[in-house]
Amino acid sequence: MNSAEKKTKSPAEKQFLVGEHVVYPLQGVGLVQDIQSKSFKNNEILYYIIYLDISDMTVMIPVDKAYELGIRAIVKPKEAKAALETITSTYEPVAIDWKMRYQMNLDLLKEGTVTSIATVVQTLYHRSKIKELPVQERKLFDSAMKILIDEISFSLEKPKKEVEKMVFMRLEAE
Repeated sequence: MNSAEKKTKSPAEKQFLVGEHVVYPLQGVGLVQDIQSKSFKNNEILYYIIYLDISDMTVMIPVDKAYELGIRAIVKPKEAKAALETITSTYEPVAIDWKMRYQMNLDLLKEGTVTSIATVVQTLYHRSKIKELPVQERKLFDSAMKILIDEISFSLEKPKKEVEKMVFMRLEAE
């Protein structure tokens, strides 16, 4: 493959390696433990075996569906820092109706970018300061917070407790 072909390679063709950390939207950071071939309907399919520490579970993701499912590499430190800065940006109040707000935040979380996850954390944190969150929104906030802390921790190579303090300092700075 020449250098021109490498430049045009789409993200869909990104192959993750055993031992590499990846982000699985709505699930968090996982470690690619293995890549295995399994037979399914007389076809050999390659699967990533990913261990998700947050939920203590292992998932099998077809390699050719990984991009479609939003599996991506851990963001670079610059992007992690930008996501942290998103939290300190001016807070825009959102819809009063919790069902509409919940769906909007769930869609952002499914998007899976570190910035969209930071936005969910910021929105729900500030909403919780106005009024206690309904149970489902509280779970969504907790999940988004864990995923955000996990990814930023890996990206910046800092302990999770330190990243958690950084996030809360920014949330409280408003």
